[in-house]
Amino acid sequence: MNIKITGKDLQATEAMKDYVAKKVERLVKYFGEDFDVTVTLKCEKNEQIAEMLVVVSADTYKAVTAHKDLYAAIDKDIDILEGQIRKTKTKKDKMNKEDSIKQKEFLNAEVKHEVEDEVIKTIYYEAKPMSVEDAILKLQEKPQDIFYTFINVDTNKVNVVFKLKNSKNYGIVEPE
Repeated sequence: MNIKITGKDLQATEAMKDYVAKKVERLVKYFGEDFDVTVTLKCEKNEQIAEMLVVVSADTYKAVTAHKDLYAAIDKDIDILEGQIRKTKTKKDKMNKEDSIKQKEFLNAEVKHEVEDEVIKTIYYEAKPMSVEDAILKLQEKPQDIFYTFINVDTNKVNVVFKLKNSKNYGIVEPE
């Protein structure tokens, strides 16, 4: 961990440097010791401004806070940086989890391809005579299903009504 503290229109005292170093220690739990921190302390009119820039490999986090008390501005900057870091880590963890799920699905798909030209699953159902509108209502009753098979009362043939990708409309499979 490298900390660089500079003061503009303000002399950074040893007490300020020690306080910043103590507060930056809170970031060690996220990155270990492998990050750089640049702190700029300024005084403008009646406000003290603390600006912190944390650089970790490819990521950069920045916080700027103005307050009447410089120590309160430093505290607020650390809180902001921790929030940014947690948000980024959560996003990365979620992406890694989704990638692993996709990879698992891909591996499962490979396993499914090992067995070819065989019926692996049979589903039995009762096809009842009904209108297309009734079949759509039955399909809507079961949101987990994507299709519903029925006997069309108008044609007396087996039809399949299915949900389209937009999940708002339906399609129908009808034999010639």
